[in-house]
Amino acid sequence: MDLKHSYSVKLNDGNLMPVLGFGTFASEEVPKSKAFEATKVAIDVGFRHIDAAYFYQNEEEVGQALRDKIADGTVKREDLFYTTKIWTTFLRPELVRQCLERSLKKLGLGYVDLCIIHTPFAMKPGEELLPKDASGKIILEIVDIRETWEALEKCKDSGLTKSIGVSNFNHKQLELILNKPGLKYKPTCNQVECHPYLNQSKLLEFCKSKNIVLVAYSALGSHRDPNWIDSDSPYLLEEPILKTIAKKHNRTPGQVALRYLLQRGVVVLAKSFNEKRIKENFQVFDFELTPEDMKVIDSLNRNFRYSKMSFAVDHPYYPFLEEY
Repeated sequence: MDLKHSYSVKLNDGNLMPVLGFGTFASEEVPKSKAFEATKVAIDVGFRHIDAAYFYQNEEEVGQALRDKIADGTVKREDLFYTTKIWTTFLRPELVRQCLERSLKKLGLGYVDLCIIHTPFAMKPGEELLPKDASGKIILEIVDIRETWEALEKCKDSGLTKSIGVSNFNHKQLELILNKPGLKYKPTCNQVECHPYLNQSKLLEFCKSKNIVLVAYSALGSHRDPNWIDSDSPYLLEEPILKTIAKKHNRTPGQVALRYLLQRGVVVLAKSFNEKRIKENFQVFDFELTPEDMKVIDSLNRNFRYSKMSFAVDHPYYPFLEEY
């Protein structure tokens, strides 16, 4: 991936994905209007890759922002790369298309550029995003991810999405799909948590060997939503080593964290609804970390995961018990 000449990577289906994406997830207390404003700012700043999901419940607002920016001539639809995700309550093959169509309707778009399976494990279908039993435990169910994948392949054939991929899959789950009899399309990407504390070097190596792009979420550490993240989790951007390297390059620790991943051939999602930080997050193409910098940041890896999704730990498709 030559960052100087092209800010995109070619996927295994021939489509281009911008290497830096704007993340739109926000916890419940953030007003939905924030996603609308921030997405417009992101496009004005230069972001062309927008990462969203059915689960985020703000696709109306994000879609409106995209349509406004197309209408005012800032971008054309084909300049944008929009990702949505099939939520875990829609993994039964007969529900996959319905989830994607709901997203398209909210967005007011005719197609998305990428549609991915949000997690390998499924939850009970229905209107609740997080279906729970009487004792408050999330209700999981078992759906064969190969069948979910086949349904996603049909969505691509129908023109509802240009590319298809997965998220939160370990290498064995990727292999399940890659080795599936009658496979029509390989996953183009695997979107996983990835940052200096969890650098995913083995999974990255595996994905590269299969021509699958690794896309990083929580690249700047994580939002602190107590529903998903332990409150005693470390703050990545307070890491002294990142601060030292940032100072040397006259950059922010966040810019260093993003640049580190880009130089490893990872596509990076940067999430912020703060205008100043959205601008900063896009300024990662005009400086370079040295091989020494890269080595020092590599040494920060401690396989620390912000988003453990431990409620699904007993599910046979729970992805994080494998080393990678």
